[in-house]
Amino acid sequence: MNREDKTIDYYNSNTRAFMESTKGVAFESMQQKFLKQIPEHGRILDFGCGSGRDAKYFQEHGYQVDASDGSEELCKAASAYTGIAVKHMYFEELDADRLYDGIWACASILHVHKEDLPEILSKMCKALKNDGTMYVSFKYGTFQGERNGRYFTDLNEEGLIEVIKNIPDLVLKETWVTSDARPGRENEKWLNAFLKRKKN
Repeated sequence: MNREDKTIDYYNSNTRAFMESTKGVAFESMQQKFLKQIPEHGRILDFGCGSGRDAKYFQEHGYQVDASDGSEELCKAASAYTGIAVKHMYFEELDADRLYDGIWACASILHVHKEDLPEILSKMCKALKNDGTMYVSFKYGTFQGERNGRYFTDLNEEGLIEVIKNIPDLVLKETWVTSDARPGRENEKWLNAFLKRKKN
């Protein structure tokens, strides 16, 4: 998601509705599945944190949490909701090195154009400590383009493998498909994945 992207404008203009539709979604099973990969009290980046739902959960469970988002309005709203100073940052601005035990990118980097995903995932990999884990999720499929006022890159398992094939330090550990957790959207499918930074 770059700073010119109309996707940013969408979130800036629809912050309140987006907050209300996402922050109360029951997502504990996925959050716990991720935390099992992270050392106790480890440091997590919620990358594209949206409402701050997950950052708040991780902090309340004893983890050190940094959170960022590309939408200035969502940053303000998520900061108020979580008590964490959410950093206004575009995906391509990530410049950390071996800082995080885990990176959580839930329904966030799916707004990146497919040809730009390898660069973003490389930056995420660099930001992980050795053997660190990242969680990513994408709408399941092969669609690329605008939908409901935002840009989406949908991926299936083959698409994800293609995107990461030239990132030597990043290893795909697990993929699984789930239904959307929001009421009334159970027919929408999601690709979820854990990727790890190699020990080196």
